[in-house]
Amino acid sequence: MLILIGAAVVFAATIGGFMYAGGHPGVLLHLSEFIVILGIAAGVLIIATPMHVIKEIIHKVQGAMFGKTPGKAEFFDILKLLYELFMTGRRNGLIALEEHVMDPTQSALFKRYPSVLNHPERRKFIVNGLKPVIDGKIKPDQLEDLMAAELKAKEIEMEHPVHAMQMIGDSLPAIGIVAAVLGIINTMSAIAEGPEVVGEKVAAALTGTMLGIFCAYGFVNPIAGRVRSNNASDMLCFNCIMHAVAGFAKGLAPLTAIEVARRSLDSAVQPGAEELEAAVKGLGTGK
Repeated sequence: MLILIGAAVVFAATIGGFMYAGGHPGVLLHLSEFIVILGIAAGVLIIATPMHVIKEIIHKVQGAMFGKTPGKAEFFDILKLLYELFMTGRRNGLIALEEHVMDPTQSALFKRYPSVLNHPERRKFIVNGLKPVIDGKIKPDQLEDLMAAELKAKEIEMEHPVHAMQMIGDSLPAIGIVAAVLGIINTMSAIAEGPEVVGEKVAAALTGTMLGIFCAYGFVNPIAGRVRSNNASDMLCFNCIMHAVAGFAKGLAPLTAIEVARRSLDSAVQPGAEELEAAVKGLGTGK
């Protein structure tokens, strides 16, 4: 929602200032300039970006505009779920975790925390972290390196849409100049039609320059920044999970393992130590 409010402020400030200076918004609406700038930008994106990244850009932009970044409640759910899983493994043996890890969608523990269950990537990362522990295929002190490698791959993958959007944002001012030059060429071909026609065509050409800069710095680059911020929030979730699972695999008590994870969180979403301890009290005991 904030991104829509910000977009409204950008429009209001631009159009409002222009009108206050005596301009009429209608003179900014030249369809030919929109076709040139947006068309070239779309073509550049198609040339430079694989299709799966283009699809991810659409998904990320939708998430930036209408999605919700994980807050304290979501991190509480992650920590409480991990605590319950760890307590189950400590009380009944690691083999008791198999039913929850093999099919988390049918797990009674996962079903208690829909924010994790309904987020495929978080759910998968927890499962992938616990499977080697259950199978005994990896030494406990090697698990953190394994999960860190997976996190690094995720981080690189998340940056692909951001890089593509920034490339378009950085290109738009130059694309606006292309539109302006085309407009000047069109103007020169109509110079014999008189000052009024020439003035209108020059205004249209200048609109192209303005539109390229306006789209780049008013929308595309700021949205890319928001996508990067959302990616950082998602990485914080994965990092929290990694610290907890790796700590448990090394033999830390369940409460200590999630305390390590809690301390890895940003202060804006970090539960207090006493708050977390009170929240998990009674969990994982069959109550």
